[in-house]
This record gives sequence, C-alpha cells and structure tokens, in this order.
Amino acid sequence: MSAPWSGWDHIVKIDPDKTLPEGETFEDVCATGTDALEIGGTTGMTEAKMARVVEATAAHDIPVYIEPSNVASVVHRTGLDGYLIPVVLNAGDVFWTTGAHKEWARLDDAINWDRTFTEAYVVLNPASSVAEYTDADCDLGADEVAAYAEVAERMFGQKIVYVEYSGTFGDGDLVRAAADAVDEAAVFYGGGIADYESAYEMGKRADTIVVGDLVHEEGVDAVRETVEGAADATAETVER
Repeated sequence: MSAPWSGWDHIVKIDPDKTLPEGETFEDVCATGTDALEIGGTTGMTEAKMARVVEATAAHDIPVYIEPSNVASVVHRTGLDGYLIPVVLNAGDVFWTTGAHKEWARLDDAINWDRTFTEAYVVLNPASSVAEYTDADCDLGADEVAAYAEVAERMFGQKIVYVEYSGTFGDGDLVRAAADAVDEAAVFYGGGIADYESAYEMGKRADTIVVGDLVHEEGVDAVRETVEGAADATAETVER
C-alpha cells in the first residue's frame, strides 16, 4: 500500500493561532488545488484552536492531518485523516526528539497508530520559532544535511524527511542533498514559498512543498500560484 503522501506535490499548513485574510474561508483554502492540509503551529497551540480548524476543513474533500506541537493540542475527530508528528533530528533539546512523543503516548489512550506518521525534521533557519524552541543546530553543511536524511531513513526507518526553513526561503543545494541521500523516503520542504517561481524551484528538489505563512498573509490566490509551480516542477521531473 502506498503512503498517503505519495501523490502530494503541495501541502497547505494552517496555523490555528493565525487568521485568514479578510473575506476568505477555509473552504476557499480547500479549493486552491493543494493536495492536503496540515494543521499545526509552534506557538499558541490549544485543543480548542486546533478543533476549530479541523471542524472547518474536515468536511471538505481533501486530506486533513494535524501536526501537534504538544499533547494539549491533539484532537480526535471523525473526518480527520491522521497525524503527522515532527521528530526534530538536529534538536539540542531531546524533548523535541523523543520527550514530547513519550508524553503524548503516556497521556493519550486514544491514539490511532495506524494513522500516525512521523516526520524527520531538519530545522535550518536559526531565527525561526521552531529553531528557538527546539534549540536546533542550524549551522549545517550539505554533507551534514545529507547524513541526517540518511540516518533518518536507514537507521530510524523514517518515511518523511522534512527540510524546514520556516519563515525564509532556503538553500536549494541543501534540499537537494537531502533528496539525493534517500532512496524511498519522501522529502518535504517548507519555508519562504511565496509565488510560482519559488514553488517551482523547490518543487524540483523536494517531493512535496509546504506553504504556510502565505495562506495567512497573502491568501488563496497566492496559494494557487504555488500549487501550479509545484505541479509544473513535478511534471517536468517526470518527463525527464
């Protein structure tokens, strides 16, 4: 059976602690052509905020996953497709590698393990909230990023390697290094995707691009451009 994300070129990540542009709705976001929604954020996460967004998106014909940053923000609801759980490989604080996960397993007896998947994060923007919260070592060269990706797949059996630049457009060479280091794991890229060109550029390097701030700051028309860029990058790669 193929992984749920095997056909995803594009994901919209919705932060429940942020709003959409005036006049736009979650239904509008679902209609952008994106392949899936990932709901989560680093700060300000609560169960109520998460539940509000899940409720508004799960009724539409699009895969909806939550990416909880803490056990208190986890929701279980009919219509939710599953859970994508970050494991930050380059975290200085091991709480974000195994500690938070242990607490979730300890405190939540309703976890559906068949629909729970981990994402092996490599965080590379030192100014981002996720880097600060996890005390991530972001001063990495291409060989180190590649090694993290290889360790994720070969040692830890990870199916997703997530190169995270949260808030800024990243170094394409480092994304390529991660992609070249894995055989079957999917490489997700997130950070600074703002238009067709940036989506196309990273779409040629990663299997899936993740758009987050754009949906809150610029809205659905801008998101549609990135959907097109990611699709065109995939089509060009396949043609080769």
